Amino acid sequence: MVDLAGGHGLLAVVMLLLDDSSPSAVVVDTAIPPSAAKILAVATDEWPRLAGRIVFKAGPLQEFELHPSDVVVSSHACGALTDVILDRASGARARLAVLPCCHDDETCDAGALTGWLDTAMAIDVLRAVRLEVRGYRVRTQVIPAAITPKNRLLLGEPRVDNETEMRKGA
Repeated sequence: MVDLAGGHGLLAVVMLLLDDSSPSAVVVDTAIPPSAAKILAVATDEWPRLAGRIVFKAGPLQEFELHPSDVVVSSHACGALTDVILDRASGARARLAVLPCCHDDETCDAGALTGWLDTAMAIDVLRAVRLEVRGYRVRTQVIPAAITPKNRLLLGEPRVDNETEMRKGA
């Protein structure tokens, strides 16, 4: 599991706790907050099964190598950063789950949909469509607004070859 733009690594912690089948997680961000190690230590004290399973890597997201076997996650990657993550994950043919936020009409593509949809929704609709065009099976969900008002979850997994070919013929 790879948490891109992961900051303190809380999403990686939660993902490993919810899905213990993932052997490890890498949290990638341009800079790792100094408190990340302390937060991980507290989480590991509470849940010892996390010990040694989360690694932090500082550097440009574009330089971290992704693989088809990865599950790429990101929560609240602001503005066009969500698009970078979607491009990186789909370029590697990795499964993905993102919770976009800060929909910026200056840096994000809303296409011609803003006549019908608010800008943020238009941006996320086009993100889902782009993933489908790239050969992904897409699912959209919402999480409770009480957790976060930016609550649209975009999930994608590469379609298998015959499924992709059938879709092209449709």
